[in-house]
Amino acid sequence: MEAIITIVGFLGSGKTTLLKTLTNNYIDKGWKPFVILNDYENANLDAQWFTQQIEFNQVRALSGSCICCNGINQLRDFVNKIPERTKGITFIEANGTSDACSLMSFLGVGLKNRFLPPVQISVVNVKNWQKRGEHNELESNQIQVSSLIILSHIENVKKERLNFVINDIKKFNPLAEIIEIDKIDIHLIPKLSPSKNKYNKFDHFKAHWSSCSSDLPNLPNSECIYDICNSLPKTILRVKGCTQIGKNEEYTYFERMPNGEISVRPFNGIPVTGSKILTIGPGSEPELLEKVVKINLLKHNYHN
Repeated sequence: MEAIITIVGFLGSGKTTLLKTLTNNYIDKGWKPFVILNDYENANLDAQWFTQQIEFNQVRALSGSCICCNGINQLRDFVNKIPERTKGITFIEANGTSDACSLMSFLGVGLKNRFLPPVQISVVNVKNWQKRGEHNELESNQIQVSSLIILSHIENVKKERLNFVINDIKKFNPLAEIIEIDKIDIHLIPKLSPSKNKYNKFDHFKAHWSSCSSDLPNLPNSECIYDICNSLPKTILRVKGCTQIGKNEEYTYFERMPNGEISVRPFNGIPVTGSKILTIGPGSEPELLEKVVKINLLKHNYHN
């Protein structure tokens, strides 16, 4: 029977990094992973990253639907249509604001018998755990029915902080195994059992956030990316996009994390979405994106 592993965690916790690591490791061991990615806007942009690791038909993107409620039927259809294969394993990466408890309550209903009961893994950003202000409740919800909790962003973290986070996690989920991201044993993951932990009821609509996307023209330089990201309000917790810089034919991918950190790196290939900027969080409006991009283009054209 095939294991189904859902990966959850707050925005920027490191879910995609974990998923890429697991996918590579399973491929190296002769497994055939199938990946389903869920996001508010243009999940195809993230899905395209995985085609460098696995075949295009082994990755599916589910955009614009919350898989913990109105998108659950589409998710089940995706899973039930996955082709049978020897040493198969399915990974589902939920968007960063998913109601993880509701997701696990609904996902297992209606799946074909060839699948094992779904199991959840949470990724916790040790540096920012429970520093989310009004979103702390959502973050804690995302670990309560997980069988395994992965600690990420542990570099340069003091031992006192690490111990505090581990002890705090155990208050919400005393039954889960907790390990650091670099100590994963992939042989144990298909053997995980669904969590039996009792969870606190969560106001599901707190997991429904605004999001939007807008076309993005070529940018004059990489500094313009930083200025655009920094010009967007802090209520917007996630910014990401892909575009061309100057006369370069190659594309550049960028993202702003909830803590404000911005990363810029090459994007291999041509994005199926075209050049886009995507945002998640209160204040996400296409008109705002267009205005911020226009202002910063004028600024950089003036200096050039």
